[in-house]
Amino acid sequence: MTTSTTGTDDAGPGVREELARLRDSIDNIDAAVVHMLAERFKATQQVGLLKARHQLPPADPAREARQIARLRALAEDAKLDPAFAEKFLNFIVAEVIRHHERIAEEAVNGPAVPAEAGTAPGDRPRGE
Repeated sequence: MTTSTTGTDDAGPGVREELARLRDSIDNIDAAVVHMLAERFKATQQVGLLKARHQLPPADPAREARQIARLRALAEDAKLDPAFAEKFLNFIVAEVIRHHERIAEEAVNGPAVPAEAGTAPGDRPRGE
């Protein structure tokens, strides 16, 4: 497939208008996806706090397996590639588990101390 490096300049006004309409729709969907992910992560943060409070493990492989099966079925119904949907969920779940591990660590050791200005995390002043 050859792509033009001139953008939409070569297209007629009708094509440019249709392209703009479609891109506006894509932009709206992207915004909705970001907001939905933000809401999802707010909920999973609460789950992480609850798990930490009750010393539950950050990951729940049985739930994750059920969610993958559920999402694959939803993807098939929506005519979306189920393998893509599974990869997407796995990416999200990995991030959620990372957050839950951090929350559990902070429940045991207290919040991480921010690095000093101009110091990279993990750097220590010389002589210590």
